Amino acid sequence: MKDVKCECGHVNPHGTVLCEACGKILDEQETNKQLLDMRYEGSARRSQTYNKTMIDKVWNFFSSVKVGVWLIVITLIASIIGTILPQKMYIDLPPEVYYEQEYGTFGKLYYQLGFDNLYGSWWYLLLIALIGVSLVICSLDRVIPLYKALKAQRVTRHEGFLKRQRVFGVTQNADKSDLAILKQHLVQKHYHVREENGNLLAEKGRFSRWGPYVNHVGLIIVLFGGMLRFVPGMYVNENLWIREGETALVPETGEQFYLHNNQFILQHYDKNKNKKFEKALAKAGNVVKNYQSNVVLYKRTGEKIPGEKPKLEKVKEYKVRVNHPLTFEGYSVYQSSFRSEMNAMRFALTNKKTNQSYGELKINLREPKEKYDLGNGYSVEILNYFPDFEFGKDGEPTTKSRVPNNPAFVFRMYSPEKPKGETSFVAIRQTIEPFGNNTYKMAFRGIETKNVSGFVVRKDSSLWLVILGGILFMIGVVQGAYWNHRRIWVQNKNGEIWIAAHTNKNWYGLKRELEKVLEETNINMPEDQLQREETDKEGV
Repeated sequence: MKDVKCECGHVNPHGTVLCEACGKILDEQETNKQLLDMRYEGSARRSQTYNKTMIDKVWNFFSSVKVGVWLIVITLIASIIGTILPQKMYIDLPPEVYYEQEYGTFGKLYYQLGFDNLYGSWWYLLLIALIGVSLVICSLDRVIPLYKALKAQRVTRHEGFLKRQRVFGVTQNADKSDLAILKQHLVQKHYHVREENGNLLAEKGRFSRWGPYVNHVGLIIVLFGGMLRFVPGMYVNENLWIREGETALVPETGEQFYLHNNQFILQHYDKNKNKKFEKALAKAGNVVKNYQSNVVLYKRTGEKIPGEKPKLEKVKEYKVRVNHPLTFEGYSVYQSSFRSEMNAMRFALTNKKTNQSYGELKINLREPKEKYDLGNGYSVEILNYFPDFEFGKDGEPTTKSRVPNNPAFVFRMYSPEKPKGETSFVAIRQTIEPFGNNTYKMAFRGIETKNVSGFVVRKDSSLWLVILGGILFMIGVVQGAYWNHRRIWVQNKNGEIWIAAHTNKNWYGLKRELEKVLEETNINMPEDQLQREETDKEGV
């Protein structure tokens, strides 16, 4: 498409409504309007000019503000749905089992659509990327032609441009001294004044026009920083459970760091020592004062050899408390929770009639042995073990997880009287003898528990980028909200003084400022033509 050359000599891109230099109306549709649309200085926007190729159509689609708003709305709705059920990072079972088991058909659909890992799903990342694309195209489609138009504007403007400004007036009885006073007042009001052939263009606050685009840049950086979190190694937010006395690999550290849990400490407020809160503590009961895990951080030395335990070197000891994390090489380990977990159960092989015990055995619930020899021909074999016992849909015993929340066993008990053994199913408060009455039973003798510390391992290498984007966004908000772009054109037309003014917002403030700069001159205050039109309509 060919460029359009104005009578002033300036060459404008095709689709320009107002000449970038003199402001002459180039679009016939604008000639019938009383006031000019100065939103983008009448400049040619690519989305409103080109619509032939596939690139044009894609550009025009994403340059629409409505499209950007709908993308944001869809993303917000998806984010809301993602909070209805817990994300998979907070569940113990496999997600394909957990959601259908706990929430039925809705849970199954929730999992199939990817809401179980919403913020890491491909389609959610695609929505974020599309919002970023929309912001980039929207900004470029508007800011580039606006910048060119403001840069190319001349002091002397076309008569039609001046007449169709919202604030416009003509003064016949004025001389050069009035223009000199006016120019002085404009400078005092911090206007940048340009002069050409006795005409004036006073302008200030142009930088405020870039506020929305600075906002967009900030948002784009925030979105980019958010997407970087899904790049491996950039963002880590993993749960880590470690039992007292055990050592576990710190996740997402490349198998370099290990954490040993020496002891978990739970402290409560003592109402006898805290007299100020005695009544409150008496009413509330036990109130936790401190969650603390005494840990040791280790680092692997040497090469990793499959099948062998890694060689560990002590890095430091630390007391991890709430809001006092262990930090190392960009990682932070927070104390998040704890639980008391069954660690071992003790049973005694007992004669049901005489209650005589023929030996006790202690079963480690994490690593139970297959067979326990009690001596004198007595022994116990574990045929099956269900750490988190429940009956399945088919009525058969099964386990919900590997965590020993509700342990159950299938025992085979051997004795001199029963060399072939007797079978017994034993769970908490439940014993089943599937092959008839047995002579012996497994009598419960006690349980041992162990504290398990819950940690959250975090690393965020993209946080600085998100903070930078947030700062730029706030700069754009302040830039666009607290300043405005004001321009005042003063031209000498055959002995008459023409004044026109425009601002992107706060017309009341502009008119008040015009009153100040016109003081001590014979130049009349220009009229608000929009206000006059509204008054005329009301009169009719």
